[in-house]
Amino acid sequence: MSDDIFKFEYPRVLSIAGSDSGGGAGIQADLKTIAALGCYGMTAITALTAQNTLGVRAIHGVPPEILRHQIDAVVEDIGVDAVKIGMLHAPEIVLAVAEAIDRHALRRVVLDPVMVATSGAVLIDNPAIAVLVRELFSRAVLVTPNLDEAALLVGRPLHNAQDMARAASELLSRGAHAVLLKGGHLPGDTVIDLLVTAEGGSHWMQAPRIQSPNTHGTGCTLSSAIASGLALGMPLLEAVEMARAYVRAALSAGASVKTGAGGGPLNHGHAPLPMRLKPLV
Repeated sequence: MSDDIFKFEYPRVLSIAGSDSGGGAGIQADLKTIAALGCYGMTAITALTAQNTLGVRAIHGVPPEILRHQIDAVVEDIGVDAVKIGMLHAPEIVLAVAEAIDRHALRRVVLDPVMVATSGAVLIDNPAIAVLVRELFSRAVLVTPNLDEAALLVGRPLHNAQDMARAASELLSRGAHAVLLKGGHLPGDTVIDLLVTAEGGSHWMQAPRIQSPNTHGTGCTLSSAIASGLALGMPLLEAVEMARAYVRAALSAGASVKTGAGGGPLNHGHAPLPMRLKPLV
């Protein structure tokens, strides 16, 4: 078929993450989010998990060479405008991802340092944490830890906004270009998030807490929404603000919906956008 008939391409987002058989988090949440925001989603699966709304039953890691083949296959054929990185459970998986970023000169990389599931299940080996910081912080345009993940990274609990600011600054000193520290686990009726950049920018974002039992996959959804915004050409702050608004709307729309016997997912499809088209260059 002649290439002359093609005039457009989709904004393309690659999710490098684990699979959630329950559909609420991981690549399943990422694909739902990417599609809802009008982008084209692709995946490179790092691990298979057996889980539902009650928790994680088992984890089976994907061999690094299979992960490499997945990334190479989609990048070399379809192309990638932005990348979301989620669950990386072992050092060799982290290294495979870092090598792929360099091999393909991938840009607009959003790193969600997934370490502990909402249910409390540990999703990363301890040796992998140091490798994650060393190899991926500097390769990502944004790192998006929640309060518990940031506490694990800096080695101390975070109790308030002052603790968040100090932790975010420390994560920048470890090589991150920008950090979105999510404060949703702090008590209170107001949710506080902090975006800091290596250039000195600091943005506090506050909003009333949405009461919902269905928060499974919130972090995965936020990071993939940010990656979608970057794929659409948004500046970082605009992409973060758009993603936060999407997550809040999805939380609100899913608050009264029962899915399983535990913590259910967001309503990712509450207001889907049509697929965006970019002029083919």
